[in-house]
Amino acid sequence: MAKFTREDALEYHRLKGKPGKVAIVPTKPMDTQRDLSLAYSPGVAEPVLEIEKNPADAYEYTSKGNLVAVVSNGTAILGLGDRGALASKPVMEGKGVLFKKFADIDVFDIEVNSHDPDEIIKVVAAISPTFGGINLEDIKAPECFYIEEELKKMLDIPVFHDDQHGTAIISSAALANALEIVGKKHEDIRIVISGAGASAISCAELAIRWGVKRENIMLCDSKGVVHSGRTDLNKYKQRFVMDTDARTLADAVRGADVFYGLSVANVMTPDMVKSMAPDPVIFAMANPDPEIKPELAKEARGDVIIATGRSDYANQVNNVLGFPFIFRGALDVRASAINDDMKFAASKALSALAKEDVPDSVIRAYGGEPIKFGREYIIPTPLDPRVLLWEAPAVADMAMKTGVARKTIDIEEYREQLAFRQGKGEQVRYFFQNKARTSGGKKRVAFAEGHEQKIIRAAHRIKEEGIATPILIGRTDVIQEQISILGLDFQPEIVHPRLYKDLGRYAKAYYELRNRKGVTINDAEKKVRDANVFGSMMVKLGDADAFVSGLTFDYPEVIRPSLQIHHTAKGAARAAGVYLMIVDDRVYLFTDATVNIEPTAEDLVEIACLAADFAKRLELDPRVAFLSFSNFGSTPHPLSDKVRKAVELTKSRRPDLDVDGEMQADTAVVADIVENRYPFSKVKDANVLVFPSLESANIAYKLLARLGNAKAIGPILLGMGAPVHVLQTGDDVNDIVQIASVAVMDAMGREEK
Repeated sequence: MAKFTREDALEYHRLKGKPGKVAIVPTKPMDTQRDLSLAYSPGVAEPVLEIEKNPADAYEYTSKGNLVAVVSNGTAILGLGDRGALASKPVMEGKGVLFKKFADIDVFDIEVNSHDPDEIIKVVAAISPTFGGINLEDIKAPECFYIEEELKKMLDIPVFHDDQHGTAIISSAALANALEIVGKKHEDIRIVISGAGASAISCAELAIRWGVKRENIMLCDSKGVVHSGRTDLNKYKQRFVMDTDARTLADAVRGADVFYGLSVANVMTPDMVKSMAPDPVIFAMANPDPEIKPELAKEARGDVIIATGRSDYANQVNNVLGFPFIFRGALDVRASAINDDMKFAASKALSALAKEDVPDSVIRAYGGEPIKFGREYIIPTPLDPRVLLWEAPAVADMAMKTGVARKTIDIEEYREQLAFRQGKGEQVRYFFQNKARTSGGKKRVAFAEGHEQKIIRAAHRIKEEGIATPILIGRTDVIQEQISILGLDFQPEIVHPRLYKDLGRYAKAYYELRNRKGVTINDAEKKVRDANVFGSMMVKLGDADAFVSGLTFDYPEVIRPSLQIHHTAKGAARAAGVYLMIVDDRVYLFTDATVNIEPTAEDLVEIACLAADFAKRLELDPRVAFLSFSNFGSTPHPLSDKVRKAVELTKSRRPDLDVDGEMQADTAVVADIVENRYPFSKVKDANVLVFPSLESANIAYKLLARLGNAKAIGPILLGMGAPVHVLQTGDDVNDIVQIASVAVMDAMGREEK
């Protein structure tokens, strides 16, 4: 866990002279007199009149549909208790940051200075027209139950008390997976809950929804077991009154299968853990210090599964896995409520996601050690970007099925739209994969490094998602062993070159291709056993539709045999490499960063045309700029002259393209420079950047990726004689899936010609 001091925390909140964690930014242009007239008077009158006629139009003309109020009176702040409404504001701002970061939802935090629940209800009801949903936070029990219940009756927008339902949703998902691992069923287990406040009651109720019997749930509050002999119980605790001789927490947990801790630190002892049933499940969720530390629980019982609310231990039960995504799904179908079915759907989605292969980005964020479903991973991590794509659609779908949605959406399209909220990079990824899926998953993609875990995981994904049919090249026993280690239900086609039944045919074909390049038949028999030669030959002889390699090989080891076997595409004098560089919401193509070291003017023409045509396949309108240190002849030099010649040749060869140069990099990408200084140029704000050498292109894309936080996709080979594509050393699974999708697109495109 990252360590910090009290002063570190305070400094963070006043950082850079901007106290607090949130701000308001405009979403529309406000640069001209016309903009001002549209934004305010007189233009704003038009949506006012439309909303008066039809209140639902507020979702069309205002931010209501993406705006949540986080409301607190500060009576139950974290584990700090009643610290007042104003003192709750840092926490409420924090909720707003999490809403925005994880689900792109805007938030106003509302701190109500009152202990009177009816007054809080009145305030929230009065301001509710502003919002698409209400998130109640850090309001003590039992008032929080009453406030939520009354607001639900009064309002036609979602009202959600996160302290109650968030923890319940996350812990229920974790419990379902823990029980699956230890081989127990909900209906057979006994649960003890330490704590009887809002979270505890909600956890108990949702556990019942999953199948736990009410009579098998025992609550313990600060006075001990909630039993039939007590007369001090509110109506919410009375739901769980048990006729029992147990009086203490120690009595209650004896023989229990599951312990939920929603109370205070260190109330559970190692002896209590020892007294539980075999394979006990312990959720010690008190913050910042749990009811028992994991190391103590594991020392007491080697068969324990334990989760906490802390990020420095495995199995973190964190509410951020719930509320941003639940509200996202509810808002996007304009739900009038968040009902129990929607909460259950959210919990089931989280449970299912934990069993999926974990992205490399998540593994890196948590130290780099492998993460897979099991005792140390029963719930997705808060930093997993897939939670948005699983949970929000589950909630939205259930809202439609239960009749609280006022807008009908296509769930698959919605999932794609959610991915777009995660950035332009995700939009591009979906474009590639969706294009590839149109092949029906029938294109066969061979992978050279079939024994590598990343390759296996990527192959599993492309098979499961209908992108392609993978073929893994390598030793069968090694690959199968790795599949077993990964715990995947996956039976791919595996080809071991040395044992391949048609190896003789491959050797003969390779010899015929290369015998006038000094290759003998004996050389050919040896060469085709090399994975990169073998993979290219699979494509050449029709045993695969595309070939992908390079995760562990140097670039030349892949590209050289592929060019020797396939040469360049018909009509292409050169192959070239392009990187898609995604900066904020913009996509640029950088070429050539991988193949041609010192291209001539004629080579640059070929490279530019290949890149422009690829841009069109991406449904981009190519605006091609040839880059140099000079602007339109400002600095005569052989290097700028070369680029200027390439521009002239390209214009002559491809009059259909918008092409210009030579120009400096900032001139190419800043429209104002062209408009103010070079208005004769048709290329303003270029998106295809042709670099004068591999050196300059390679430096540029790497600097932009590292220092400018741009997303780099590639290298993507253009002009090859067959669908052969190269990975970069260190690519993660998402990158491999992306390049495989490009390879499928490439194979499909060749069929269309």
